[in-house]
This record gives sequence, structure tokens and C-alpha cells, in this order.
Amino acid sequence: MIRTALSRAAATVAARTSAKPHPSLLARSPPSRLLHDGIDANPVALQMINYAVSLARSQKSDESYGQAQLVLEQCLSSQTNEGHDLGTHNSRAMVLMAMSTLLSERGKLDEAIEKLQKVEDLSNSSVGVRIAALEALVGLHLELKQDHTSSVLADKCLELAEKNDESSDSEGYTRAVAVKGLVELVHGNLGISKDVAKGELFIREVERNVEEVEEFTGSTALFFGELLHARQSYEMAKKVYQKIIQNDSRNEEFSDPSSLAAGNMLSDKVLLAATCALGQLEAHAGNFGDAEEILTRALTKTEEHFGSHHPKVGVILTCIALMFRHKAVQEHSSSILIQEGLYRRAIELLKAPAFEAEGAEAKADRSDIVALARGGYADILCVQQNRKDQGEKMKKWAEAAWGNRRLSLAEALDVSNTDKSLKVPIVDARISRVL
Repeated sequence: MIRTALSRAAATVAARTSAKPHPSLLARSPPSRLLHDGIDANPVALQMINYAVSLARSQKSDESYGQAQLVLEQCLSSQTNEGHDLGTHNSRAMVLMAMSTLLSERGKLDEAIEKLQKVEDLSNSSVGVRIAALEALVGLHLELKQDHTSSVLADKCLELAEKNDESSDSEGYTRAVAVKGLVELVHGNLGISKDVAKGELFIREVERNVEEVEEFTGSTALFFGELLHARQSYEMAKKVYQKIIQNDSRNEEFSDPSSLAAGNMLSDKVLLAATCALGQLEAHAGNFGDAEEILTRALTKTEEHFGSHHPKVGVILTCIALMFRHKAVQEHSSSILIQEGLYRRAIELLKAPAFEAEGAEAKADRSDIVALARGGYADILCVQQNRKDQGEKMKKWAEAAWGNRRLSLAEALDVSNTDKSLKVPIVDARISRVL
């Protein structure tokens, strides 16, 4: 079963405290659900968190987010002298996670990380709360391309889940494995271990038991979907992505501020990423009509949630441009004007530095996505004789900025061959990275 494969693969990255077998992976308690659902927390704190997040997102402005932070700071200070019991520590952790989430949505990732780091000091908080905070820390460090730190934190998350496995269900362990797996995917390893044999064992177990994988939700499910997608197991990955979308779409609120998740791992970000990944999958499979419809839906949701000028919108626009590129090649058609418009808008929203500036590629935020957008745009310019020089300069910049370990920029942009031996790029919209 998958649980056995997880235990074997994870053994290389987390020290075990006992030899007891782990319970089944198929625990039905869903991740990324309400913190107050079975976890002790102050109901007044929950109400203030709900109010603050609603206030921040009502206007999507610096002012509304600033006012929300003041509400959360007041809430946190009211909890400071309440004691050191489980409920108080959980409540304070929740407030810090909400503050981190709002800061990350405004692009203040370093400040968001500082808030999450404070959760570690709340030693009496629930194991599930601490795992959620570590998961969010991993996600934010990945978005900042601080891969070594994210790897260390993922190991810590897995170790925490291992040590507390006896006092909690297997959900925390499975979630920690998914966090570790995401880090390894970013590093170019298809599995949760650098050991190729163990990684292959893990993957085969996932592919044989995809029905079990479909029972996972949230960020855990998204990792398994992306893993299957990277392996070009399109039908299985599609089922996982669709299940995430169906589950989260049942929730009338696009985001629940009291969710047991934070930052780019919150359920609303997972829903966006799953929708974007499904659209990319349909493009990889040659279903361009479905791909365009799904990616357009992802774009609309992203604009509604973050605002139309947020860099995350640029991430989705890059995916749409790549879809049109793929479609043009496969259908022997031309969409140069459409692609150019999408690339230019994406590059603008991603706040890409001027490629003429020396060393600018090393300082670019979301450099994976910027490199994809500029690499695709460069190819369009290079086929136009009067713009070829500009295209060559842009391509050189994109290649220098590209840092993916699993595939080169040329491989990521190569859509001329449907050979399954070729690798496919997957843009994870949560962390703005290419897997």
C-alpha cells in the first residue's frame, strides 16, 4: 500500500523514534480544514480572524490589509496573558498564521515568514498546528527560491510528524510526506527521496493505488497530482486535480481564514494551483479547448482573489501563453500576436527587471516564471528578422535566470514533439515555481 512505500522512502530523511508500523495512509480526516473543527481554540479569536481577513480582502488595498493587521495584532495581544494552555497557544498560532497569510498576499514574504517562525515558540500548541505552520514556511521559502532552507524545514516537519505519530492520526504524517515530496519535486527528484530506487518504489505505489490518492485533499492531494503529472500519468493526475477542485468548490467561501494552513498552502491557493495545473495538463495532452477554458477560469479566480495587477496573475498568463504556443505548433497554426500580448502582460505583472541590466536575472522574483515568459517571448521575436537581435538578448537573459534542476529552459519550451520520453514543465501557481 502507499503507506508502506511512504515509510520506506521517508526513512532516508527522517529519524524514527520507534519501530512500530504506521497506521494506514487512508485516514479520512481532510487536511487544510477548519482549525476549530476538533482543535481547541478561542472562539473570539476565530471571529476576529474571520473579520480581519474579510476586511483585508474587501478592498484588496494596502489600507484594507493594514487595517486587518491592526485587528490581528490586537487579537494577538489579548491572547498573550491568557496562559500557556493548549487552547491559548492554538489561538495565538492561528492569529500568527492569519497575519502571515495576509502579509504573503501583499508580497511581503520575509515578514510572513517571521510570523510563522513565532509559532515554533508555542510549544503547547497542537501537533497539527505546528505541522501546518512548518508546511507554510516551506511553501514561502520555496517561493523565495531558498531551497536549502525549505529542505531543512521539510525534514523537521517530517520528524515532528514521526515523533507524534502515536498521539495523532496518520493525516499529519501524510501531510508532512507531501511537504517533503514537494521540496524534492522542486529539486528535480520524482519522489520523496534522492535515492532513485526508493523514489521509483514510491511512485509505482502511487500509480497502482490512485484511488487511495484521490481521497487526499488540499496541499497533500496537489503534491500527488503534480507527481503523477510530472510522470505523464495524465489520466490519474487529472482525477486528482478534479477531486481537489470539486471538494474545494463545495465550500461557498473561496478561502476560510480559520483553515489549518497558511500562506501559499491555504486552501484557496491550492484550489487555484490545482485549476492551473489541470489546464496545463490538458494542454500537455493536446486538449486545447479544455485547456483554454480551465486556464481562463484560473485567471478569473486569481484576479478575483489577488486583484488584477498582482504578480500571481502574471503566473497564470504565462501558462496561457505557453498553451497557445503548444497549440500553434501542434495544429500548425499561428498565434504570434496573441502570444506576444500575453507574454508582455505577464512580464509586466511579474515585475521582471530590465534584461539589459547586468546581473538582473539573479535578482528577479519568481525567476522560473519570468524566464519561461521571456524565453517564450524571445522565440517569437527571433522569428522576426527586424527583432531578432532583441530576441537573442532576451533569450540569453532567460537562460541565465533559469534554475530548474529537472529540465532545461529549452526542454521546458519544446512542444514540437509529443514523445513521452520528453519532460513536461509544470507551473505550481502556489509557489510560483516550475516543477
